[in-house]
Amino acid sequence: MTSNNVTLASHVRGEVLTHAREGAAEDPPEEVCGVLVGDHQANSISASLPVSNVADDPRVAYELDPAETVTAFDDAESKGDDVVGFYHSHPESAPVPSAADRAQASWPGYVYLICNPDGRLTAHEWTGNEFREVEVVVE
Repeated sequence: MTSNNVTLASHVRGEVLTHAREGAAEDPPEEVCGVLVGDHQANSISASLPVSNVADDPRVAYELDPAETVTAFDDAESKGDDVVGFYHSHPESAPVPSAADRAQASWPGYVYLICNPDGRLTAHEWTGNEFREVEVVVE
């Protein structure tokens, strides 16, 4: 990805925010996460695949379940789609990359979508060294 924006299907925005609200309703609130699917070359996201958060402290961190992530990748590829990136929520803070997000980012050129249950969301491309914010265009 080297575009300045990413196209997000409106139903995917709704699915991601619904997932984030489910995590926020936990006691204590938990970050949720998943895989974003679509056309990597066109920076277009047409589906989201929720994945369990297996982080030691899901209130403030996320870690995609490895087996579920492989299944999500396989599912996307079997349908002729690409993995475009990943999403996670910040149930108690702004939807911007945290120090922990930067420390664990490992997919240069992929979208990292971060949302808050209140409806705010941002997207960032991991360059390999830093996150570069990209505009989210909802269609």
